[in-house]
Amino acid sequence: MARRPGAPAAYGEEFSFVSPLVKYLLFFFNMLFWVISMVMVAVGVYARLMKHAEAALACLAVDPAILLIVVGVLMFLLTFCGCIGSLRENICLLQTFSLCLTIVFLLQLAAGILGFVFSDKARGKVSELINNAIVHYRDDLDLQNLIDFGQKKFSCCGGISYRDWSQNMYFNCSEDNPSRERCSVPYSCCLPTPNQAVINTMCGQNMQALDYLEASKVIYTNGCIDKLVNWIHSNLFLLGGVALGLAIPQLVGILLSQVLVNQIKDQIKLQLYNQQHRADPWY
Repeated sequence: MARRPGAPAAYGEEFSFVSPLVKYLLFFFNMLFWVISMVMVAVGVYARLMKHAEAALACLAVDPAILLIVVGVLMFLLTFCGCIGSLRENICLLQTFSLCLTIVFLLQLAAGILGFVFSDKARGKVSELINNAIVHYRDDLDLQNLIDFGQKKFSCCGGISYRDWSQNMYFNCSEDNPSRERCSVPYSCCLPTPNQAVINTMCGQNMQALDYLEASKVIYTNGCIDKLVNWIHSNLFLLGGVALGLAIPQLVGILLSQVLVNQIKDQIKLQLYNQQHRADPWY
């Protein structure tokens, strides 16, 4: 059949604007994070089910397992759109994936900027979070391990000082507190003992009843908030590297999805062009 002069000879029925490299690179990129999200949800659900029901409900707002489940579910839904959208060349799913990923990236960027600009308010939120965690210390084993790790890591005790532990019902110093841990602090507040074979979990007994000078001989008396702020200031390059490491996969996902969407749109235009000119005897 004769071809009309000026018709695009290269764009035949076999030609496709959609690059298999972009398509399957985006698919496997999302598949990797899809699997990671399922692992996160599984670990979060398992950790949640292993806890005592009443204790788990008491500290729902500060439960690390809940955070793991929520993040895992959101990541699962997001990467599902990316996986199916790239595999089926679905523009709607790909645009949803790209839009959500862009929103997440902008929220992270905004949170970082606001945290830097309004550092005092951010410090207040961190203080509120730590105090809430102290209140629920004995209610959640995961939270308890997290606090113990943080206090040993940063060599600190409590939020502002070691006496913040009086906010916990078990460590409260009131006279009517029947707990055997009354006026004490967790063992993670204690100064490390060289060559200690067995951990003394009662080393913080009655430490809140002592003044700073006497207590400092046995436990850390400085709060974790100042230690955390100092650590952040000393490790800005490390935190920047972590932030960049989180941002790069998001930007790659946004770029690949937009490239694939544009290729699919070009392919649709080509198919419409071919359909319109298929009946043309000079095409």
